[in-house]
Amino acid sequence: MKKLKLYLDTSAIGYLDEKSSPREMNEMHQLWEFIKRGKYEASISPVVIDELMANSNTEKRDILLGYLKQIEFNIIDITEEVRATAKSIVQNGVLSDNNYNDCLHIACAISNGCDCLVSFNFKHLVNIKTIKGARAISNLRGYGNIDIVSAITLIQERDE
Repeated sequence: MKKLKLYLDTSAIGYLDEKSSPREMNEMHQLWEFIKRGKYEASISPVVIDELMANSNTEKRDILLGYLKQIEFNIIDITEEVRATAKSIVQNGVLSDNNYNDCLHIACAISNGCDCLVSFNFKHLVNIKTIKGARAISNLRGYGNIDIVSAITLIQERDE
């Protein structure tokens, strides 16, 4: 079976240190272990780095950046193709311009052939409207299917 390519959004990384949600934090730690062992190929974008750096809690920011040092990951550049895909997400009503960083997360994952976008952002990303919309945009632009999932989906998949 081919190794799945994962795009990790900022919320996924943030849940590595989300003590107020111990179950989800544990799920993300399990997924992190799979990534560390090379079971998945991980990618992030400069949007993730920018959002992490914008955290005013310097202790939490340093902890999360420290986690990134534990894994190998690809950095997906914000290219014209990514921007065009993000624009298509807005134009097709999947998300609004007010959530442009979320559009960029989806666009990075789509335009770089990621199998899954991992997120804990249930309001904007991990919901049926966005998942169906992202798949439609991905197919419209000639890319394969993309799934938007939380960590539990991937750790259950690995347990089988």
